[in-house]
Amino acid sequence: MPPAAEARCTYLADWIGTKLRWGLTADRTEQDALRQLAAECPDVPVSYEPA
Repeated sequence: MPPAAEARCTYLADWIGTKLRWGLTADRTEQDALRQLAAECPDVPVSYEPA
């Protein structure tokens, strides 16, 4: 995660969008971490275009 707090939600949304775009999987540990981090970013949309 970026050290700057104001960049974390954007980074997280980009990370999730990339995984969705390319159909990448996430194991249980990553899913739990993403859910926990995303809870701090309730109004940040995740957008992607399927590859």
